[in-house]
Amino acid sequence: MQILHMNKGEGETSYANNSVVQKKIISVANLMVEAAIVNILREIQPESMGFADLGCSSGPNSLTVVSQMIHAVDATCHQMGRSLPELKVLLNDLPGNDFNHVFELLPELYKKLKDDYGIHEGCYVWGVPGSFYGRLFPVRSLHFVHSSSSLHWLSQVPASLGASSGTHLNKEKIYISKSSSASVIEAYQQQFHEDFSLFLRSRAKEMNIKGRMVLSFMGRMSPDPFAEEACYQWELLARALMSLASDGLVEKEMIDSFNAPYYAPSAKEVEREVDKEGSFVVCGVKAFEIEWDVSDSRTLKESTGHRVAKTIRAVVEPMLESHFHLGTDMMDDLFRRYATIIDDCRSERRFKYTNLVISFIKKG
Repeated sequence: MQILHMNKGEGETSYANNSVVQKKIISVANLMVEAAIVNILREIQPESMGFADLGCSSGPNSLTVVSQMIHAVDATCHQMGRSLPELKVLLNDLPGNDFNHVFELLPELYKKLKDDYGIHEGCYVWGVPGSFYGRLFPVRSLHFVHSSSSLHWLSQVPASLGASSGTHLNKEKIYISKSSSASVIEAYQQQFHEDFSLFLRSRAKEMNIKGRMVLSFMGRMSPDPFAEEACYQWELLARALMSLASDGLVEKEMIDSFNAPYYAPSAKEVEREVDKEGSFVVCGVKAFEIEWDVSDSRTLKESTGHRVAKTIRAVVEPMLESHFHLGTDMMDDLFRRYATIIDDCRSERRFKYTNLVISFIKKG
């Protein structure tokens, strides 16, 4: 909870400047978000609508879904000939998130509401620090829950793989790979099932009956948890770390003892957990591929490897720093090596993530 956050600020390696992939994922999921909003307004017709964005992070994407939601509310209410409900917007992330940067963007949001929708009041925004693997909000206070690019992060490294276990079961790797043992895979699967079940139980208490939830996260289409679509970015990062070890710059034992608190599930795994918990119905599933390298005009002159390395660095650098205690120069060296490895492998295959977007209804 203390170390899992994106790179802060607006510098070259910040999440704010390296989150184009996440922006693309949000845009693909927008149709499900709009459909959920329409159904809430038609079926529940709330006078005051509670909306939570879990894992909001910071930077230009942090208020994008809020803007999309308000646009959908305005359009639907106009069609229905009714006034807009009061809007309660709850932005959640872990305590280490750069909430100051999020709050600095709020005047721009309020100006947009006033200029585009004539909303001068009735939209209230809170920051809610804490883990979504547990309760965050009052009972039945939410009508819509959204999360994008967050639920593939686990609450912790699986206990049997952690430093306290006294053994290193996943040597020279930092996540599941084809060479990982069955016990490593089972540990990750068990941690995901425990975490996602707790997530569902917590949201079930906080949401209104017939409320909607749209979750988007890294996953896989293959039934195999070691499929490249789910773990190849970690495989290449492990190679970069091992190259530092080969040059005597990092102790190999430090790599053996590091495991990413991450899991990319299949849609079937998610649906099984939903059925087991019993509070929600899955009403839509979309799996799509997205290129590792989603560039923008600022980075077109950079190589694919460099762009991808910056995107990954913006997300994983804080946890790497906490474990390896690398200085800035050494971190720069690590991600230069990572970029070179990606560029060298690019001729062999196209790099794509698999993303899952799943829509849920809260049962009565």
